[in-house]
Amino acid sequence: MYHSSDPRAALAAKPAAAAAPVTAYGACEYVRFYDEQPVAGPEGKTWYARGQNFLIAITDPVAGAVLARDAQPDEYAVILDDPKIEVEIVTENGAQVVKGGSLAFLPPGKSSVKVIQPGRIVRMFTTQSSDLAAKCINAAAYKDPKPAVAPARQWPMPKDGLKLRVYSLDVPPEPGRFGRIWRCTTLMVNYIDPRQGPRDPTTLSPHHHDDFEQGSLALEGEFLHHIRWPWVPNKHIWRDDQHELCGSPSIAVIPPPSVHTTEAVGKGLNQLVDLFCPPRMDFSLKPGWVLNADDYPMPEQK
Repeated sequence: MYHSSDPRAALAAKPAAAAAPVTAYGACEYVRFYDEQPVAGPEGKTWYARGQNFLIAITDPVAGAVLARDAQPDEYAVILDDPKIEVEIVTENGAQVVKGGSLAFLPPGKSSVKVIQPGRIVRMFTTQSSDLAAKCINAAAYKDPKPAVAPARQWPMPKDGLKLRVYSLDVPPEPGRFGRIWRCTTLMVNYIDPRQGPRDPTTLSPHHHDDFEQGSLALEGEFLHHIRWPWVPNKHIWRDDQHELCGSPSIAVIPPPSVHTTEAVGKGLNQLVDLFCPPRMDFSLKPGWVLNADDYPMPEQK
């Protein structure tokens, strides 16, 4: 499955008995934002897309724009990958200026992101934000729940409570650690180490997840998403392999239990961000992988 050079090869395998029998497959979602019409407003242009438990909003804002949440039900994330952007994030506990190259987790309740210097803003929410879920380009694909996706359960509260937390994305690679991972009570963000040029096609790492979707958000470059659904006794649910080329920005929402691997193919910078809701336990159990593990406790292990 994983190539020997992939740090995920060290993840503990989940016992086969834990996986429920497959009776149906969900489709993979591919949303190429550059081919879609945005939702336009005074704050700029925003594109929305979703998985079963999470959604993202990519905004191309104007200076002075305010992205407000007046009654946000749970924590959400703001990714400021654009180095030139500068924003002021306001929560019920105060205000903080945040520059590009940052990830922020915002608490429930009233909050806003005011644009000082424009640049791309990526926000990630759970689908408890039903007003935003309704705006998603692929909303119709989730009129009925996708099979095999477990319900999202919130993780434990931090000891010092929910508040604005800001982290720098500028974290150097470390041998044995996979990407740059942060979590909150609702979400997990893995800002994959950037790749210059195509990935070596002899080092791909096809793998599957038993009961959760993976959102693979392409921010720079081009990627081939290779998807294969395992054969099961019921031939009626078999699906053809997929090899989908997606530029940036785009998102592929990869369903369980499909076998998948993503291959960077762009000639320049290729930047992928993997998104999960709720946070992944297997990643969280690896010492040193979750960079803000001291801020957010894990659920108790049974």
